Amino acid sequence: MKCDRRTMLLYAVTDRAWTGRQTLYEQVESALKGGVTCVQLREKDLDEERFFEEAEAIGGLCRRYAVPFIINDNVELALRCGADGVHVGQKDRKAADVRALIGENRILGVTAKTVEQALEAEAAGADYLGVGAVFGTATKPDAIGITYDVLCRVCAAVRIPVVAIGGINRENILQLTGSGAAGAAIVSGIFSAEDIEAECRTLKAMAEHMAGVR
Repeated sequence: MKCDRRTMLLYAVTDRAWTGRQTLYEQVESALKGGVTCVQLREKDLDEERFFEEAEAIGGLCRRYAVPFIINDNVELALRCGADGVHVGQKDRKAADVRALIGENRILGVTAKTVEQALEAEAAGADYLGVGAVFGTATKPDAIGITYDVLCRVCAAVRIPVVAIGGINRENILQLTGSGAAGAAIVSGIFSAEDIEAECRTLKAMAEHMAGVR
C-alpha cells in the first residue's frame, strides 16, 4: 500500500494518555468511524510483546476500514505485524536504511523540520513527510517549533505529500490553510475528545478546507 495526498488528510497518531473511558482499540475505531485517513500507532513504554499484540489488533482494525496502518519508529515490529508502513524521526534510523529494510511496497514517513531535511528524506525514499511542530504541543514538550513560512517552503520544495503535525486541533487547523500541506496529523485533538467519532468528522471537514480538497 502506498500513500497519496488524500491518505494524509486526517492522520491520527495514538497516545494512550487519553485512555480510560475507552481502550485504545475502541478510541481508534471511533476515529476510523469518524473518517480518519491514516493511523499511526505510537508507543514508547510498552514492552515488545504487548506492543506487538496491540499492533496486531489495531492493524486488523485499520484493514477493515481500508486505512493505512503505520508504526512509529519500530521497524522490526512493523515488519513482524504486517503494518502498511513505518514513520521515523530525525534521531531514529536513517531513511535510506529503513527503506532498504521495509522494501518498496510499504509506506515510509519521515519527520522533517527544514527544507534540507525534507529534500534528504525525499531522496532517500520517503513517501510522505511529517513537518512540525506547527503549534505548541503537550504531547512532545521538547519538540522544536517551525513557522508557517517554513511549512510553506517545505511543501513547495518536495513532490511528496507533507502532513503538518504538532498541537493541531479544531481551534487552529485552519491557520494552516494555503501552506500546501496535504493534511494534519493530530494526537490529543482527536484522542482527548469526549466524542472522538464526532470530533473526527468535524476535523476532517476542516482538514479538507485547509488542504484545498474539492
